[in-house]
Amino acid sequence: MSDESGGGGRSVRLSVPEMDCPSCAGKVEKALRSVDGVGETDLRPTMGVATVRFDPERTSEAEIRGAVERAGYTVEGNDGDAEEGDDEAAFGSPRAVWSSGRAKKTWVGAVFLVAGLVVEFLLAGLNPQVASVLGYPLSVSSVLYLATVVVSGGPIIRSGYYSARNRSLDIDFLMTVAILAAALLGQRYLVDAAVLAVLYNVAELLEDYSIDRARDSLRELLELSPDEATVRRDGAEVVVPAEDVAVGETVLVRPGEKIPVDGTVVEGRSAVDESPITGESVPAEKAEGDEVYAGSITEGGYLEVEATADAGESTLSRIIELVQEAQSRDTEMERFVDRFAGYYTPVIVALAILTAVGPPLAFGEAWRPWAIRGITFLVIGCPCAFVISTPVAVVSALTSAARNGVLIEGGDHLEAMGSVGALALDKTGTLTKGELAVTDVVALGEHAEGDVLRRAAGLERRSEHPIAAAILARADEAGVGDVPEPSEFESLSGRGIRASFDGETYYAGTPALFEELGFDLARARRVPDGGAVAADEAEPSGLAGGALADLERDGKTVVLVGTASELVGVVGVADEIRPGAARAVERLRDLGVEHVVMLTGDNEGTARAIAEQVGVDDYGAELLPAEKVDAIEELQAEYETVAMVGDGINDAPALAAADVGVAMGAAGTDTAIETADVALMGDEIGKLPYLYALSNRANRVVRQNVGASLAVKALLAAGVPLGLVSVAAAVVVGDMGMSLGVTGNAMRLSRIRPDDLFD
Repeated sequence: MSDESGGGGRSVRLSVPEMDCPSCAGKVEKALRSVDGVGETDLRPTMGVATVRFDPERTSEAEIRGAVERAGYTVEGNDGDAEEGDDEAAFGSPRAVWSSGRAKKTWVGAVFLVAGLVVEFLLAGLNPQVASVLGYPLSVSSVLYLATVVVSGGPIIRSGYYSARNRSLDIDFLMTVAILAAALLGQRYLVDAAVLAVLYNVAELLEDYSIDRARDSLRELLELSPDEATVRRDGAEVVVPAEDVAVGETVLVRPGEKIPVDGTVVEGRSAVDESPITGESVPAEKAEGDEVYAGSITEGGYLEVEATADAGESTLSRIIELVQEAQSRDTEMERFVDRFAGYYTPVIVALAILTAVGPPLAFGEAWRPWAIRGITFLVIGCPCAFVISTPVAVVSALTSAARNGVLIEGGDHLEAMGSVGALALDKTGTLTKGELAVTDVVALGEHAEGDVLRRAAGLERRSEHPIAAAILARADEAGVGDVPEPSEFESLSGRGIRASFDGETYYAGTPALFEELGFDLARARRVPDGGAVAADEAEPSGLAGGALADLERDGKTVVLVGTASELVGVVGVADEIRPGAARAVERLRDLGVEHVVMLTGDNEGTARAIAEQVGVDDYGAELLPAEKVDAIEELQAEYETVAMVGDGINDAPALAAADVGVAMGAAGTDTAIETADVALMGDEIGKLPYLYALSNRANRVVRQNVGASLAVKALLAAGVPLGLVSVAAAVVVGDMGMSLGVTGNAMRLSRIRPDDLFD
């Protein structure tokens, strides 16, 4: 598949299902680099996809496809627009593993092998010599073994030939050498060559099947979005491809149907299952004016939805795109394994040569038995098991997370999240719902509550802060009259706002802002420059009576309203703590997070009250954005790996400073999805323990896979010189067995759901 792109180049995206391991990708990469005009390449073996940027004036798509095929891999699917991203281009086309050409040759070869074993060991009388080749006698069983090598060994030898052409010391080349060497050692060792050909093919087929299962979990994401949409055009209902729906068109969604595009409900009401997007199991009630997402499902009602984004720009499409991109970001363990494999295979090959020729040359031992042991070493030299163990585990964990409403933008972030020592949480919108409401209005001096609300609403008219919405809503409810239009509006970062109306400059903000203006809040009087208010000059007020302290002690956000010389009043705003916030913090601590801290720009009293209710270890209050960054850096100095959880916009500096930035409630928020390291698509804080536990388990699975693979290889290698390990055992245990073991262990991650981790 291809697309025209800027800069005088083009990109072609090819489905290469047989490219399913880093070794395969290396061979394809080398072949592509030999083509003049090829630029950047992006090879993703876990997806079976190769994306190549090239200069169309120097080469063509056909030449690029030919290069891949010359490397020994079949390119499937038709050319098209890479930006459309159909199933094949996105994750490689599904394979009929057990009925493929290679599988058929394997089964035919296996029949020949079994027949040869029966003739040689059970029907010896039917096993006379029938021919002689280069001085070697061939019996009936030998001919059957030779047929096995030709039929089943054909695909292996073909791949080995391409590896040799590309000067690639990979498993196909090693197996080709092993099979041919065993076959050339004579009639006695033909059975080893035949067994090796059949068993290695079976191992490869099983590995293909396991990799395809991992790819299936990725393809499931694509299946979430329907292919068609019912649209109202010119007064009639028309069924069109989902990608043909234009922004602004009205889409009709009946009960039980999937919503095909992101949009806004313009008519109807229905419960909508948004779990494919947010991972939240409880359906959300949708009515006129509410946002809906492509891939979510209406349950019992009818909706008319105005499309607000093209199909390719929907939240679901961005999730799919970012899951694809995540495959290209290697974890530290993947980089280690790749480096290790670069040394491992040459060392094993050297040991194979030393084993084959050392004892015969040094001690006069028989050549053929030691040659077979050398061949066995070559089989053990296959690094597939531990090379594929990490990427398959990462893919499984990433897709499990995506299906449960957690979008992780790379294996590196998955790995880092599992080693977090400290977790920093924003308050508003994270530990609390972020749905603020005015709870108290305290007027000072001769002012009335209506005056306080009117001035506060006038100040907040141009603010986008959630507190502004709460104050404006309360002013509307109270009917305070015409709210003044402010001029010279200025946002005072982290402290409040300033604006002019009614001929004066007013302020609304934190107690700290008014202390900067020179107020003694305990007395509600302004302190003269360079002086102090005498005790007998203090005027009793709501603040003087302790109302400010009371509001803060109750966990309410305090907004003071006034001028540079007079306080008009104070507004108390409260935000409800999210259900499950305290339980989430407790679970995080139980799972191993050493330190959980809350960072907020809110006042000390509010911060302390919320911190006590949710049970965090510590909190920081009245923090400006830069001070949150400082707090993150202090945590990193003590706990090394730190994650920050916030709304993805207001907390952007702190999220960027943390080792892992986690955005809450990211569905429908482009900025959060694209900039955060991890995006929780819904507002369910209970996903945080799931994210940490999944990352931990993924890291543990990777360590198990790599450790077990290397341990088994080491044991087999130690047994080869002693004659304790046969060629068949090396294939069955060291290659086929371990490949199955590590992929099966990794695939367990794709089945994990949040509730499974806390049973």
